[in-house]
Amino acid sequence: MDAVVLVGGFGTRLRPLTLTVPKNLVPVAGVPLIERVIAGLAGHGVERVVLSLGYRPDSFFAAFPDDTAGGVPLTYVVEPEPLDTAGAIRFAAREAGLRDTFLVANGDVLTDLDITGLIDFHHRSGAEATIALTPVDDPSRFGVVTTDGHGRVTDFVEKPPRGEEPTNLINAGTYVLEHAVLNRIQPDRKVSVEREVFPAMVAEGTLFAMDSPSYWLDVGLPDSYLQATTDLLDGTRGPGPPAPGADRRAEGGWTLGQPVVEAGAVIDDQSLLCDGCRVAGGVEARRSVVGPASRLAEGALLEDAVLLSGAILGEGAVVERSIIGPGAVVGAGAKVTGLSVLGEGVVVEGGASVHAARLPDGTG
Repeated sequence: MDAVVLVGGFGTRLRPLTLTVPKNLVPVAGVPLIERVIAGLAGHGVERVVLSLGYRPDSFFAAFPDDTAGGVPLTYVVEPEPLDTAGAIRFAAREAGLRDTFLVANGDVLTDLDITGLIDFHHRSGAEATIALTPVDDPSRFGVVTTDGHGRVTDFVEKPPRGEEPTNLINAGTYVLEHAVLNRIQPDRKVSVEREVFPAMVAEGTLFAMDSPSYWLDVGLPDSYLQATTDLLDGTRGPGPPAPGADRRAEGGWTLGQPVVEAGAVIDDQSLLCDGCRVAGGVEARRSVVGPASRLAEGALLEDAVLLSGAILGEGAVVERSIIGPGAVVGAGAKVTGLSVLGEGVVVEGGASVHAARLPDGTG
């Protein structure tokens, strides 16, 4: 089966990281988010992925020069202008020549959903389209879906006011669509699948849904991005390595490639050191990722943090529950805490304190 994966968004909720790279290419525990999404689809028999691109498409071409990701061949389709969710699906499916039943997935969601079971349910129900559902604590941020006893959708409410949600089951961003659904989407304009296409199908009784308690996480926010990383490091997603090819260190933690770690560094079992990073003695890392070619000076402390490629921490620098972008620098004795996000190349001067901030300013 083919799958259309939507990756055209600007990633505004994850700025400033996404000012220079699409959200779907930001690494989660050493592996680009989109590669993790595609590997999950491949595990359920997807044989080709059509990437629906919009923002910085050249970044995807450069990231996957052999036109494969997660072991799956890629077809690239670039929107001429933003077409919203349904418009993007129609444009990608038509341009890629899809003819049969196909999958659609959001490229910023990590899930252990039983997609094979979803496809089987779709065929058994005779649905025109089937939505995967997942329970969440705050449904008001999403499309809330109610069904009858047979899985037929009875209501689709996009982002209802908090406290007025009819259920805690939301649209999980994975769909099985019959090709005929494309005929419902007007060409050459923005069309929302959530606000236009699905409600019309509800009225006709052709939209079905299947709920699942499987792992599901929207990785589009700094806190959920850190959560996705932690879930891979602490075994929430399973007992295996947090990234393909990662190995256990005898001294603690995981390695991906060949990091350089000096004697006296303390790396806990829930941390990952990536290729070419250099970790000085006296460094402590807890539940953190040290990205490729990063540099950690003597006495630096990382806790619940992610350093992306080429980031630098000076002597005694502290990073807690924060994300340090590519090539960013945290000077000696400086502190970055409270879910702060530093964009590419940002410099925090020695001794400074940054808390609950996004730098550069004005990007969140």
